[in-house]
Amino acid sequence: MTAGSILFGQTPLVSSRGRQDVLPVGRALEHRSHLQHAAHRRLHSVSASASHSGSATALSSAVLEAPAETRQTSGRHASTCEPFKPVTGPHAWYRSQYEDVDSYSYRFSAADIAELAKAVADVRAKGLELKDVKKSDFVLPKLGAKLVEFRDEAVNGRGFVLLRGLPVQDWPVEDVAIAYWGIGAYWGKAQPQNRLHHLLGHVKDVNPPGGWENPVNRVYATHGAQPYHTDSSDLVALLCLKPAKVGGYSTWASSYSIYNSLLQTQPQLVEALAQEFYLDRKDEIPEGEGPWFKLPVFSWHKGNLISYFENSFMASASRHKDVPEMTELQKRAIKAVEELADSAELRMDYVLQAGDIQLLHNHSIVHARTAFVDHDDEPTAKRHLMRLWLAPENDWELPEAFGSRWGGVKVGDRGGIYIPNTVPRAPLDAEMWEVAEEKSKA
Repeated sequence: MTAGSILFGQTPLVSSRGRQDVLPVGRALEHRSHLQHAAHRRLHSVSASASHSGSATALSSAVLEAPAETRQTSGRHASTCEPFKPVTGPHAWYRSQYEDVDSYSYRFSAADIAELAKAVADVRAKGLELKDVKKSDFVLPKLGAKLVEFRDEAVNGRGFVLLRGLPVQDWPVEDVAIAYWGIGAYWGKAQPQNRLHHLLGHVKDVNPPGGWENPVNRVYATHGAQPYHTDSSDLVALLCLKPAKVGGYSTWASSYSIYNSLLQTQPQLVEALAQEFYLDRKDEIPEGEGPWFKLPVFSWHKGNLISYFENSFMASASRHKDVPEMTELQKRAIKAVEELADSAELRMDYVLQAGDIQLLHNHSIVHARTAFVDHDDEPTAKRHLMRLWLAPENDWELPEAFGSRWGGVKVGDRGGIYIPNTVPRAPLDAEMWEVAEEKSKA
């Protein structure tokens, strides 16, 4: 079994020797709990007082078994849904449908790599800044059509795709960044990911003051566990440059299947999740907006079920004096979503390896990351992922309520975090906030 293999009934870990160890389910869950305990302590305090009655973990296997009509590999057509009715279609999948990593992944061929290398050389020859590179500047005669197919699978199919084999260890970081940006241009328009207006983001522990426990820090800039969440973009793409020493593996689940399971067993929680929640902006405040915003976890718009789940942003919202504490029903609902996402029937686990690109659709997928131990004795070997938030031209229409967080709802040009007096940037490495803020100012 290779280091990047998907493991079912087992949990993959990367040992200090660089090989992959596999723990039995019981021990793996204990290890998972140990890794995430510290990073989730604040978040779990939100749901600690929630009632354990009707816990999602008590659902029968029959409830969590994939319905017959959703067991086949997805066709590229959107699921359909009416409010408070079960949803069918390719987005409502279960882990048993994708036990073979090859069923949802693609490995770059030698011809693909040659096309990418030529496109990178063409961009360099034009002397373009990375943030200014457009799809028309990055010509991929054959691979380009495949990339569009992968985008369509993410948007209107199962919601996730894995690409493998980008030669990140053989190319200079500048060439890797150009190739990754060019690939992303076939998927959508890059959107700013933080208050520094980073269009090319970096998931890396930069040890910000206060670490993950500081409510204004974004967890991706720490080594802490990221609980299940969606991002403020249609698509999120992650390119692994270097994996962690131990831990840091990626997990994801279908928000559609979570919804279906709750609808069948605890419909009162679906009703709670369809109401607006307060969410913290973590001091990343667009012009004309306040320090918090409101969105429901589940909403319906023009035949689509749209999910927006940001537990850490919900948990820290009450630090603002004008934000009320969550109700007990809201706490129960959040806990149920997390339990279902993390259940053996729904949760997908994968250890991203160097050269892997993961593409996820935020409207239909929730994703998470375990805490990790880094190569602190080798700074150049630290875990490092490049990230893109993307707005594709063929995504779904969104309710107007998303405009406050997303800077508008126009398909193909929405999402991201827009802060006054900042300029778009695409740095080649992660940056400390207080150092980088000066660079980001106009």
